[in-house]
Amino acid sequence: MSTLDEVGTRDGWRCWLCDEPVDPDASVNSDRGPSVDGGAVAKKGKKGGASGVERLAHRACNTRKGAVTPVVAWSPDLFVVDPAPIVATVERLSRKGGREVVARCPSRSDADAASAWLLDRLSRFAPDLDVTTSVDAGGGQFLLVLRAG
Repeated sequence: MSTLDEVGTRDGWRCWLCDEPVDPDASVNSDRGPSVDGGAVAKKGKKGGASGVERLAHRACNTRKGAVTPVVAWSPDLFVVDPAPIVATVERLSRKGGREVVARCPSRSDADAASAWLLDRLSRFAPDLDVTTSVDAGGGQFLLVLRAG
């Protein structure tokens, strides 16, 4: 098990759930204080079941996640239509690899912005998952595709 400082430094002191900064000096008893979530994302290829990856979270985000399925929201600054749920997509790709269409965008520039954001977000959310994105034109829109493996 890693220490809070090790996990926080590795994750850039950002909450894996809300992607907001976590103050390393805040009290661990504060809602916005740091905590380590020990079962955030399944790792690919582990025999005998998936093991969790330690992730940094705000204490309140970590507590709330324990009561409901975690949701990692897409940025409201992106213009995406029908975005796939990030947590479920990462779990599926971690287990079996492959590719999934994760969003549709009305323009190439919107798709490129969503692609850059998603890769950056996944670098913190699922750092052990080797993913790439591509943008495919089709039907008057642009599809954002996430590939793993």
